[in-house]
Amino acid sequence: MTEKRTFAGIGRATAQPGENIQHFMTNSPWSGRNVCDQVQAEIAATPELRIGGMLLLDESADAKAGTETAGAGRQRNGRLGKVDLCQVGVFLSFVKENTWTWVDGELFLPEHWFAPDLASKRERLGIPSGRTFKTKLQLGWEMIQRVQANGLPFEAVGCDDLYGRADWFRAELAGADLIYMADVPSITQVYLTRPEFDVPETPPDHRGPAYKLPRVLSDEKPVTISQVAELPDTPWQRIRVRPAERGDLVAEFAVRRVWTMRDKKPTEEWLLIRRDADGDYRYALSNAHAEMSAEDLSWMHSQRYFVERSIQDAKSEMGWDEFQAQKFRAWEHHLALTVLASWFVAQTKLRWSQQHLRDPKLHEELEVDLLPALSVANVRELLRAVMPLPQLTREEAAEQVVKHLVNRSRSRKSRIKKKSSRINHRARDPA
Repeated sequence: MTEKRTFAGIGRATAQPGENIQHFMTNSPWSGRNVCDQVQAEIAATPELRIGGMLLLDESADAKAGTETAGAGRQRNGRLGKVDLCQVGVFLSFVKENTWTWVDGELFLPEHWFAPDLASKRERLGIPSGRTFKTKLQLGWEMIQRVQANGLPFEAVGCDDLYGRADWFRAELAGADLIYMADVPSITQVYLTRPEFDVPETPPDHRGPAYKLPRVLSDEKPVTISQVAELPDTPWQRIRVRPAERGDLVAEFAVRRVWTMRDKKPTEEWLLIRRDADGDYRYALSNAHAEMSAEDLSWMHSQRYFVERSIQDAKSEMGWDEFQAQKFRAWEHHLALTVLASWFVAQTKLRWSQQHLRDPKLHEELEVDLLPALSVANVRELLRAVMPLPQLTREEAAEQVVKHLVNRSRSRKSRIKKKSSRINHRARDPA
């Protein structure tokens, strides 16, 4: 489309009444959850994706003009790096090599949305009556359990430090026998050797009950992982992260075994530190087996890039950031269609790579070791060829323009009426 993907805009482009599209998205009772389940089942049934996939968890915010949209409120907008009026979703992506797609998502509802005085607003916007406040971490963990129960094949979970800093979250993943690569803040504390951990002996002259809870007894103090990065015995090596359009992306990595208090007792984990060419550091903890190589750990951490790509594709190419409906069901429907579109693009790219094998001579002719994969823009052009949008006659085009102008006039009238009502209300009640 060449214009914003609003209900009216989609209607004009497809020669369908905008009201029908709005009803389909906002009020029609079809299940968005079933669409996501079907996509996950199709991924599981794709032989090329059954081994080596990774699940990536992240959140993304979209700015809103008011608080009449489900979940909207003043909260952190990670893209802007500040607290702003926005709506936040928590998303799961599946990635394997050049195949990535959204597979699930949940709308985050800030805690104030469950206040008793917002009950009528929740009902009007269709927020399920049984819904209770859940943190982004709780929503993420529920989604991971859900896709695992659905049989989605993945070998590890990646997440940013919002999730990785929570000991309980990493403990839940480990308890479910899931390997994780979880970013953590630079101030995270670790032990470089296993600390002695036991119930201390109660001194004879101690007043009060005897000690019963275990604690760290050794003299060694924990250090921050940013301090670990500066230690002379931290082993650094340059590792190829992934091939990119401008050549191989290379970074410096250091990995070493450390002990955390993840399980309320000393727990051995991998600490991975990445140092980029611009001097930025990133840190992550992992429960991968102790024999895993630095190259494999670095590869696992580098997959985080693809959750950012999947969110970028959803917003810039599939219209996610142009969502304008207010109701909770509309958000779920929009998520389902975005997941479906994302999977369609991933399927098309995968099939293209199988049906159009790369000519080895091109590598020599172009003097490159990497030939680019199909892009979302390429898929869009292919789709336009097989599903062209209807061409309107002059009369139909004029009719749509007139209808659009009339609707704009009605919207202006409505806004003026609401503004006048607010002014009159303040005049009657100056307090």
